[in-house]
Amino acid sequence: MEKIIEVHNLSKKYFIGSRRERYYSLRDEIVDLARKPMRWFKGERENKKNFWALEDVSFSVKKGEAVGIIGRNGAGKTTLLKLLSKITPPTNGRAIIRGRVNSLLEVGTGFHPELKGRENIYLAGAILGMTRKEIKSKFDEIVEFSEIGQFLDTPVKRYSSGMYVRLAFSVAAHLEPEVLFIDEVLAVGDYKFQKKCLEKMSEVRSQNGRTVLFVSHNMASVAKLCNRSILLEKGKLVMEGLTSDVIDKYMGLRGKIGSEVIWENPAEAPGDSAVKLKSVRILSQQFVPTYELDISQDFIIELTYWNLIEGKKLLPYISLINNEGITILTANNLPSICLAPDAWYDRPTPRGLFRCLCRIPGNLLREGHYFVNIGIGNLGGVMDFYDHHVYKEHAISFEIIDQGSIYKEHSNILTGIIQPRVDWKTEKL
Repeated sequence: MEKIIEVHNLSKKYFIGSRRERYYSLRDEIVDLARKPMRWFKGERENKKNFWALEDVSFSVKKGEAVGIIGRNGAGKTTLLKLLSKITPPTNGRAIIRGRVNSLLEVGTGFHPELKGRENIYLAGAILGMTRKEIKSKFDEIVEFSEIGQFLDTPVKRYSSGMYVRLAFSVAAHLEPEVLFIDEVLAVGDYKFQKKCLEKMSEVRSQNGRTVLFVSHNMASVAKLCNRSILLEKGKLVMEGLTSDVIDKYMGLRGKIGSEVIWENPAEAPGDSAVKLKSVRILSQQFVPTYELDISQDFIIELTYWNLIEGKKLLPYISLINNEGITILTANNLPSICLAPDAWYDRPTPRGLFRCLCRIPGNLLREGHYFVNIGIGNLGGVMDFYDHHVYKEHAISFEIIDQGSIYKEHSNILTGIIQPRVDWKTEKL
């Protein structure tokens, strides 16, 4: 089958401590060259350090394939898609792409913020080389799929992140590109819409022969959509092959995370200008930091964060991920979820340091290795349940140990992702 993407020794180098990268005209380069001796004479030297975001990556993708790109944060996944999308130029190597490309890489790219949703649909189609008649024939499908018809005549700069992603994905999926690049921007949307997007990508690939490159930290989604995957680690291609084999390798790399992480400096902590994480820890029932937990004992996930802007209604949450990349549970301080009301739910939050404690009951999780994702959102979006301020994937990990319980004795028949003790009664009627 025809190769639609060919990547040969692709590399991207950045300079830490240098000015922000941009494209230069010939005039810019001549002026910059003339100024260099003067800057050197004045002692104005940039403290630069080379950082290879991507190094010597080679692979190919056949027409109609869906290929997953997985790896930790900072592995080079988004850099790779930006190079393939020609958003940024490579330092070395080259990529050949045969066909029209549409990319959905991050919230805020692809649309003109001053234009209305309706106008951006036509703009996106024109960039892909489609005629106005072709775009119009797909217009109703795009609007119906995005579920934001009432906001079509609103400038997209007023959209929440979820509204933006709904429209951006719908445009990307319906305007018939030969190649579709999707980064984990879909994580911004709600679960129902994420599922809808995966189904649409699968349909586009199987029925229309489109090629999809899919970046995600959700291993279940990657396994469902992609037969083949690529694993990146520190900018290098570590493994390429069947998705199941690549995920196994990835989970082995992730298993080295500890059960406690602390950021003393807010400037270096995960988050944005409004909220920053300070720490995430696993605690025993006695509030002692621990890594190994007995299967029958409750334990506590503690997170602390700095709120830097007064007045936002914050919603912290945690997700537990098993060693196969499947989300076991997600918990937050919604009254309908908590055993007792949280005093800070739906309240404007003042500036300061906050601490959250989430107790996970014993006899719930099976024996094995688990990861904790941390998020903090802002309640009250127009279409979203919340918008993210903080998202830290694989913040910490821990081990559930079964030291000879009834579960261990019958592990061959007690299947399932979780293994709670249930109330079971039988009576003769």
